[in-house]
Amino acid sequence: MTNRILFLLTILLSLAASGQNTSVKIALLKYGGGGDWYGDPTALTNLIAFCNRELGSGIYPEYATVETGSSEIFNYPFVHLTGHGNVVFSDSDARNLRLYLEAGGFLHIDDNYGMDPYIRREMKKVFPEKEFVELPPSHPLFSKKFPFPEGLPKIHEHDNKPPQAFGIFVGNRLVCLYTYESDLSDGWEDIEVHKDPEEIRQKALMMGANIIAFVFGQ
Repeated sequence: MTNRILFLLTILLSLAASGQNTSVKIALLKYGGGGDWYGDPTALTNLIAFCNRELGSGIYPEYATVETGSSEIFNYPFVHLTGHGNVVFSDSDARNLRLYLEAGGFLHIDDNYGMDPYIRREMKKVFPEKEFVELPPSHPLFSKKFPFPEGLPKIHEHDNKPPQAFGIFVGNRLVCLYTYESDLSDGWEDIEVHKDPEEIRQKALMMGANIIAFVFGQ
């Protein structure tokens, strides 16, 4: 079963990277714990449109919503998690998410604000033996399509801390990216939501496109 899932995901990722119109879908992760997993409702739609226009990525224009413990997660090569507060994975959620990531899936976690202690706790359920590793500005994630020589851009200010990107690896493959003190997905939202300057929105979208390009090209 695992090999079959890995095969299917590899095919999807390869086709997406080639720019073919594959109707590959990406998804928003619905998690437990009472946090606002549904935050930034226009973010992924705008990121998909940007990536299809700038990368020729052929992603289906509407994102899906998938629960952490659902077998449906294996239909999506890229899953996005965001919010402001508590995140809880049950034991079965954690097992399912680990299998998904080991089989070829990818999880992007974007802390809107206040999520850090919870996501670190819950990802320890998924990979008890692993730690988040900070990605340096020299990592190819920051130059895959658009150059970010200083690393992760700052989109929204919260605690006057520098933006950081952390990863979890299975072998040499990045399976989870955690973007902290940046708030990328707020920058992907419709301009009316946060009224960010267009320059800031473009930085957020370009960094998001880099993530998509890197994941689909791994």
